Amino acid sequence: KDLLEVRLEVLESMPTLWPVRGVISSGFGTRISPFTRRAVFHRGLDIQAPMGAEVRAAGAGKVVRSSFDPSFGNVVVIDHGNGYRSLYAHMSEILVRLGDYVQRGQVIGRVGTTGRSTGPHLHFEIRVNGVPTNPFRYLG
Repeated sequence: KDLLEVRLEVLESMPTLWPVRGVISSGFGTRISPFTRRAVFHRGLDIQAPMGAEVRAAGAGKVVRSSFDPSFGNVVVIDHGNGYRSLYAHMSEILVRLGDYVQRGQVIGRVGTTGRSTGPHLHFEIRVNGVPTNPFRYLG
C-alpha cells in the first residue's frame, strides 16, 4: 500500500459520520438523570429519532460487541483502530454480528428504546483509548 491508500483507510475508519438523523435530546457531559434525578456524567449523545430509523456506522471498523445489555439494550461497539471505538445503544434491532467488518455508513441497526430508555433514540459514544470523548469533536 502506498501512503495515500493508508491515509484514505485511516480517514474511512475515523468515526466522523452522524449515525442517525435526529434531534439531540441529551448532550455529552454532566446532566440530571431522567431516572434518578441526580447529576450524572453522560458519556455520549442521545439522538432522538423515529422508531426503526436506520443506524449507520460512523466509520469503518470491526464489530467487537453485538449484544443485549440491561442498561444499553441492544448495543453495538465498533473498533475503528488507533484507539477509537464507537458505541450505539438502545437499538430495536441489530443487523451486524460480533467479528463483522463494517464500512463507513453501513446500516448496523435500527433506532429503538431497548434497555434503560425514555423513548426511541440512539445513545452514541466515541471513546478514545477507552475514555469517553465528546462526539461533537469528530462528527462532521
